[in-house]
Amino acid sequence: MRCFIGIDLPSPAIKEIKRLQNIIEPHFTGKVTESKNLHLTLKFLGEINNVTLKKVKKKLFLIKSQPLELYLDKLGVFSKKFVKIVWVKVSNVSLQKLIDNSLADIFEKEWRFMGHITIARVKNLKNKSSFLELINKTNVNKIVFMVKEFYLKESILRKEGPIYKFISTYKVQKNEQNI
Repeated sequence: MRCFIGIDLPSPAIKEIKRLQNIIEPHFTGKVTESKNLHLTLKFLGEINNVTLKKVKKKLFLIKSQPLELYLDKLGVFSKKFVKIVWVKVSNVSLQKLIDNSLADIFEKEWRFMGHITIARVKNLKNKSSFLELINKTNVNKIVFMVKEFYLKESILRKEGPIYKFISTYKVQKNEQNI
């Protein structure tokens, strides 16, 4: 099964992302991410078998962290040369490092991780330079939200779009040393 570890977004963050999608959507051909599929991926695991799944679940259960305050930061693209993905950066994703370190004996570490939410997939641009200018000048309202849990999900790819199926939910717990 194809799996990832992520965080769901609260409705104020989804509302802000919908606002941003409405601004950019008229300027490209492609698809905006459906509200129900908006999430922050902390670690993509890829195809894993049941033995690996059990190991992952056990390790994720042991993660201890303070509840985390995240916020939407800015709008961007990965490549200005070949614009394919439009994202909103999410700041203060320290939980990702804890997850990465706890799974280091099973999966390679994410050396270039940047917390982001994919909000659109671009096929064609009407005018690349004006689209990039729009991305740069569009302000993102700094929506702040608390993270008290993260999850392990299966990603089922379909022609109509992905379906995300819950496998496990993990509460962010206070580290006993910090109490």
